[in-house]
Amino acid sequence: MLVAAAVCPCPPLLVPEVASGAAPELDAARAFCVDALGVLAAARPDRLVVIGPAEEAEAGTYAEGSRGSFHGFGVDAAVRLGRERPAPADLARPLPTSLAVAAWLLERTGWADAPIEGLAVAEPLGAERCIQIGREIVAAPGERVALLVMGDASACRTLKAPGYLDERAEPYDAEVARALGAADGAALAALDPGMSRELKASGRAPWQVLAGAAQDAGLSGDLLYDEAPYGVGYLVATWS
Repeated sequence: MLVAAAVCPCPPLLVPEVASGAAPELDAARAFCVDALGVLAAARPDRLVVIGPAEEAEAGTYAEGSRGSFHGFGVDAAVRLGRERPAPADLARPLPTSLAVAAWLLERTGWADAPIEGLAVAEPLGAERCIQIGREIVAAPGERVALLVMGDASACRTLKAPGYLDERAEPYDAEVARALGAADGAALAALDPGMSRELKASGRAPWQVLAGAAQDAGLSGDLLYDEAPYGVGYLVATWS
């Protein structure tokens, strides 16, 4: 049973050491992400599943204790997904960037409310499969599950955006923001993978996993943050 979800953006710039001198520009986003994780903690889940986009080679599950870093961004900063594990044999794969950002957020808030597991979703994964994965995550009878869903909206909001300006980006982001604020899983499930890819919206697949997990859960939504610094849509929302 899904009892709560938090949706957060996953740019490495969310980590102040990576952002360096530009760090204050995302202070509000960081603060709202912390608030969203507070909603997850208040739901008292038995398990927290962290979902984020990844390259196909990085897709799959990541056990609690898996490690990641931001060395690829020129920063000597390492993170761990939840608690230390005594047997590191199954923890060899480094976390993909989206899950590393999530691990940083969880460390920042001192998460200790439930065991954690990570799920990296390949960005090309079809909508039906994403929805099925979401259903499977919450299928265990009597288990209270919370989701931390990482992903960005379009990266085409301005001329200087990573994907350049695309006139479809703003209405796309507006519909995603509306759906997240209304806990409208059907609208998220209907997002077109092709258009999402063209607009470089990395959150599409994780949002559709959320849509599958939230079916029949009766949750309400709250949109906390909706901005597009650097021409990329960053959204923070909670479902509870």
